[in-house]
Amino acid sequence: MKEIRLKDKSFRINIDGADILKEVKRVANEINQDLKGRNPLFLVVLNGAFMFASDLMKNIEIDCEISFVKLASYQGTTSTEKVKELIGLNEDIEGRTVVIVEDIVDTGITMEGIINDLRTKGVADVRIATLLFKPEAFQKDYKVDYIGMNIPNEFIVGYGLDYDGLGRNYQDIYKIIE
Repeated sequence: MKEIRLKDKSFRINIDGADILKEVKRVANEINQDLKGRNPLFLVVLNGAFMFASDLMKNIEIDCEISFVKLASYQGTTSTEKVKELIGLNEDIEGRTVVIVEDIVDTGITMEGIINDLRTKGVADVRIATLLFKPEAFQKDYKVDYIGMNIPNEFIVGYGLDYDGLGRNYQDIYKIIE
């Protein structure tokens, strides 16, 4: 589909699913090289990162574990700039290498909250893997270690990303039509 409609908004295809999978594989290869022999814990941020995490893990060839955390910071098409933890981390992560798996990093506020929380729990190393990064919107100074694609500061849906809960199921990514 070239265009979709979700609630009161229209979206046009922006990134093809085949291109997404190519970048996911590249990110997985980087992680396989960098973290060989470490047994990292992949911490997937739900709901948005579920598709990226699924495809990423299919390409991870090192020993690893996976867990999930659910956070919320968006309402409609804009960030609330407040992070609310909904489902927490149950694993003992002291001394571990943790790779946060996120669908998109834009302002960086959500990720900063996760990083700070992990540091208080004594992790040895925190890495960030994101499918999408918005450099124009990024407001923080930490490093994003693994980036699938840099994108403009536009609202997008598909491949796990949503508009008020809709649109996560599309294999492609769509941008809003103003």
